[in-house]
Amino acid sequence: MLNTIQAQQQYFEYHIFKRGIHELPYRLEIPRNYSDTDTVSYPVILFLHGAGERGNDNEAQITYIDKIFGSTDFREKYPCFVIAPQCPTDKRWVEVDWGLPAHTIPDTISEPLGMSMLLLISILHRYKIDSNRIYVVGLSMGGYGVWDIIARFPDKFAAAVPICGGGDEKTAPEIASIPIWAYHGAKDKLVPVSRSRNMIEAIKQAGGNPRYTEVPNKGHLVWNTAFENPELWKWLFEQKK
Repeated sequence: MLNTIQAQQQYFEYHIFKRGIHELPYRLEIPRNYSDTDTVSYPVILFLHGAGERGNDNEAQITYIDKIFGSTDFREKYPCFVIAPQCPTDKRWVEVDWGLPAHTIPDTISEPLGMSMLLLISILHRYKIDSNRIYVVGLSMGGYGVWDIIARFPDKFAAAVPICGGGDEKTAPEIASIPIWAYHGAKDKLVPVSRSRNMIEAIKQAGGNPRYTEVPNKGHLVWNTAFENPELWKWLFEQKK
């Protein structure tokens, strides 16, 4: 008999996405009772993991999400696709120093984040997905990835949840219309809390209305607080382009 963790993980299919000489391991969760003959389309979440889950085992990237997205309650309440690519150990979703007080968005998208975008597009073509309900969620290194990918493709995403990450404040005008709910721990010693504060303020100055939750007594590991908040998921799935 499967234990609880195994039961949750079994919903995440193993895949390898290939483009030319490049390969990207990813896990894919498909809605319960999904069929290609369905008359309905489903939302999709692109999930970007943190630095500690890099590799090529195609396992580590769902460490913090299997108990959420793989739970029976979540799957029944929010039927959706979840795409979880895995960044290689020697690369980052955004090739910047996470400890800096600010950074300029790189001229070109990183290889793993670019591959993830191509993967997302391929999934959109393969399954019945609602193109008006594409969401991106990321933690730590993945939080940087969220800020980066919505700045590069602002018309693609219906909502974004960057957790303890940072972006280029000059991109705020491009992303001001995207519904955003950011999280950060006030005591974060790895990624300065100012990274989220400054992005949120820049978006407000650009005319946006982002949501921001700063958790007073939390350090870097703030994503569990975010994931365990039912209001976050209710809000996310209400967002449509």
